[in-house]
Amino acid sequence: MFKDFFSALMEGKLIGVKCKDCEEITCPPKSTCNNCGSRNLERIELSGKGKVVSYTATYVAPLGYDGEVPYVVAIVELDEGAWIVGRLDVDAEKADKEDLIGKRVEVYGKEFPTEQFYPDKQRRVVPMFRIVE
Repeated sequence: MFKDFFSALMEGKLIGVKCKDCEEITCPPKSTCNNCGSRNLERIELSGKGKVVSYTATYVAPLGYDGEVPYVVAIVELDEGAWIVGRLDVDAEKADKEDLIGKRVEVYGKEFPTEQFYPDKQRRVVPMFRIVE
């Protein structure tokens, strides 16, 4: 399910799942509903649009990500209601100076080099968000 998620991101699409029992939408997709725990799910394509709920700038890299700092991580509430974590495509210093909460964003996928904990030849695709307002 996650391979499809990351491949779709690279094509500019966002995949999630909708629970057929309670209608909760979960993204990224997983095998059980976040709300009721049901496994009665259907795969759906989401708009990929939403708003920034929270964010933080990262200046000290976790192990294996040394060449990627600084970067901004955001929690985005999608228009369909699900929340997803990804990187915000803005300069970290700009994010520190401006209030980006509530800004409208859209998703895309970006491939980064794998790091030491990834199995050989596995793609590392990260959900990215660009500000659209």
